[in-house]
Amino acid sequence: MNRTGVLLINLGTPDAPTPEAVGQYLREFLMDGFVIDTPAPLRWFLVNVLIVPRRKYQSAAAYQKVQMPGGSPLLVHTRALAQKVAGELGDEYVVEFAMRYGNPSIRSKLAKLKDEEVQRIIVLPLYPQYAESSFETAVVETKRSAKDLGYSDRLTFLQPFYNRPEFIDAFALRMGQALAEQDSEHVVFSFHGLPERHVTKLHPEHCLRSANCCEQISAANRNCYRAQCFSTARALAQQLGLNQENYTVSFQSRLGRAKWISPPTEEVLTDLARRGKKRISVACPSFVADCLETVEEIAIRGRETFIAAGGTDLQLIPSLNDESAWVAAVVAMVRETIKSRGAAKDL
Repeated sequence: MNRTGVLLINLGTPDAPTPEAVGQYLREFLMDGFVIDTPAPLRWFLVNVLIVPRRKYQSAAAYQKVQMPGGSPLLVHTRALAQKVAGELGDEYVVEFAMRYGNPSIRSKLAKLKDEEVQRIIVLPLYPQYAESSFETAVVETKRSAKDLGYSDRLTFLQPFYNRPEFIDAFALRMGQALAEQDSEHVVFSFHGLPERHVTKLHPEHCLRSANCCEQISAANRNCYRAQCFSTARALAQQLGLNQENYTVSFQSRLGRAKWISPPTEEVLTDLARRGKKRISVACPSFVADCLETVEEIAIRGRETFIAAGGTDLQLIPSLNDESAWVAAVVAMVRETIKSRGAAKDL
């Protein structure tokens, strides 16, 4: 039987919610030049001297708050997604999941697929919007590992799916179900943040040059993360029947002193409370699986920020995780790729 491999890639998670394990994970993550794009010697100093020694304790405490019996939320939900996708695709496919940082590694899962003698591998980085620090680094690491294994000619990469109907439909369904139960006055679409330079270096003549630079996607900003985030939010808002007064787009998870894309989620939450909003819901459409950044940063700390500023309640809208609509969406994207590409090719 000629079988097809499917590799789902997520960002990563520490092996345990301990300072030692978190420190090891953070070093691997932050030493990636796509994540902290400074010269290697400076990056080493920043990571190993200034960031990790302090942050490993803070992050470990945060992971301990959200740890599930089967591991961190990201690991649990990504594993469950892979299992359900495998069940839907059937015996003609071998489905694995990997993490860009930490375990299970991309290299180990490619080696496993090689042992299974699959004829081609469909690689789906689970990042809706394009960024060098998420999608691109996953692609580069997959290509590097596949080349080392003599397997690079078998890869086909799915592109970011920020505007694909399968993704929008699944996320809108998830949001609609949650909003029907949450009785909110306002919706916040909180996306992961990026330093501004990560955006402007890709499209220096366009990105962040005007107030409306992200209102539409064109050749001038086709890989702009911020523009893709706004595109996702507009599509979801339209499907949910939200007008511009009903929702706000923001960006979370800032790190360091560099200028990050705006507006910051923390400031948006504070401003909404001060403007009299008492009950809000927050969706995080740059994450397809709940993780530290959604469960701890938004549902715990974000809620505390909103209430401290005068709000009454903040509810996190759960991510797609292993919901049946998302499983069906992933299956559809894989099958469409097989149908349209035929033999394995690198996009």
